[in-house]
Amino acid sequence: MPKRVVYAPEVAIPVKAYSQAIDTGSLVFCSGQLAYDAKNDTVFSDSVAEQTDYLMQNIQAVLNAAGLQLQDVVKTTIYLTDMNDFVSFNEVYACYFDTNPPARSTIGVNALAKGAKVEIEVIAIRP
Repeated sequence: MPKRVVYAPEVAIPVKAYSQAIDTGSLVFCSGQLAYDAKNDTVFSDSVAEQTDYLMQNIQAVLNAAGLQLQDVVKTTIYLTDMNDFVSFNEVYACYFDTNPPARSTIGVNALAKGAKVEIEVIAIRP
C-alpha cells in the first residue's frame, strides 16, 4: 500500500511542509501535536496539564481519521520545554494510556513552535 496522508478536519491544518499523519498500511506516523487553537492562532493554555489534555484530544482525532485509537499507539515521543513540568504532564498523559502504555521517550528542549510547553508525536500500528 502506498503512503496515504491522514487529515482530521477538527485539528489545526498543518503548514505545507508536513502532514498531520502518514498511513503506510501497517503503521501510522503522527506528526507532533501542540495544544494549538487555530481559530485564535494561539496555544490553548499556559498550563502544561491543560496543554497535554488538549493535544491528546488532537492526537485521538488524527488517529480516528486513520481508523485507529490510542490503544493502537506503540511509541510516543514527548518534548517538554521545562522538565519541572514532567509530573504535571505525566499525570494527564497517564490517563490516556492507563493500560498497556506505549514505549516512550521524553526529551527536554529549549523551545517549541508557538511558545507551546509540550509536543507529542506518536506511532501507531494497525491491528
